[in-house]
Amino acid sequence: MKDILQDIVANKRIEVERQKQAVKLQTLLGLGGERLERPTRSMRAALAASPSGIIAEFKRKSPSKGWLHPDAAVAGVLPAYEKGGASACSVLTDSNFFGGSLGDLCKARNLVNLPLLRKDFIIDEYQLYQARVMGADAVLLIAACLSPEQCLAFAELAHTLNMEVLLEIHSETELEHLNPSVDMLGVNNRNLGTFHTDVENSFRLAEAMQTVTREKNLSPLLVSESGISATDTVASLRKAEFRGFLIGETFMKTEQPGETLAQFIGGLS
Repeated sequence: MKDILQDIVANKRIEVERQKQAVKLQTLLGLGGERLERPTRSMRAALAASPSGIIAEFKRKSPSKGWLHPDAAVAGVLPAYEKGGASACSVLTDSNFFGGSLGDLCKARNLVNLPLLRKDFIIDEYQLYQARVMGADAVLLIAACLSPEQCLAFAELAHTLNMEVLLEIHSETELEHLNPSVDMLGVNNRNLGTFHTDVENSFRLAEAMQTVTREKNLSPLLVSESGISATDTVASLRKAEFRGFLIGETFMKTEQPGETLAQFIGGLS
């Protein structure tokens, strides 16, 4: 089976190097100006306080499903997500594989007051500065892309930039990436190597996640990501101590993602 993650990361290294050459870090920070002083919103607090905990994702396509909503516009979806009751929003900024851009994140910041997660394959500190300048409140760090040492360094830098961290794992061994600067600990139900999705992965890992967090005396908020399409699944995940639920495809494959989200939340007990 072809490892899609390897292709994505290889492409991302080339992309980030080009970005760094085109816009030097000092230039990026200069362009950021007042944006770097902008107070950030706590995604963790928003999820903890929400009865639904839905992180609604803006995603035009995926490597496995192709185009979901090719003509989707941030202005047409993000405000509708906020109105529909989302607790936070995730914005894909990868172009080649997901049809997103940093411009989408920047536009989203100007349109909604919800916490925004930059969802991408973070492999370089430069991307964290990009995220802050473009309006992110939180960043995704994927254990499969990073060493535990890199994960710690990136998480600490994110905190220095006043952003929260969602650490994503797919297997129990990746729990070694957990560190004190992780605010939210997510399980990706989708294998990034094969893109096979199985929601049971969250239930399989729930006990191990809770054990490790207790042993390390940490208390990250637990998030389940990908493959969630039924309200009953959210109810079951809440019983397993999950408080955040990242859902994209279920909403984005419909004509009106915001209305689909509102109906989904309305169906939650």
